[in-house]
Amino acid sequence: MTQSPRPGHEVDPKLLEILVCPLTKTPLTYDRARQELVSRAAKLAFPIRDGIPIMLADEARRLDESELNG
Repeated sequence: MTQSPRPGHEVDPKLLEILVCPLTKTPLTYDRARQELVSRAAKLAFPIRDGIPIMLADEARRLDESELNG
């Protein structure tokens, strides 16, 4: 089930430009539909809650092979 961002809970585009993966220090991809920041290098997706990226490895979702290859 995908979540759409609630009004007033968008991530600041300037913040997205400067955030990097906390593990690999590589750029992240914003998945607006899932409200996640994706690190292909770390194979993790970091959640965004109420417009705030949660950049903790313990909170991240592991990407499956289909997501990495797609």
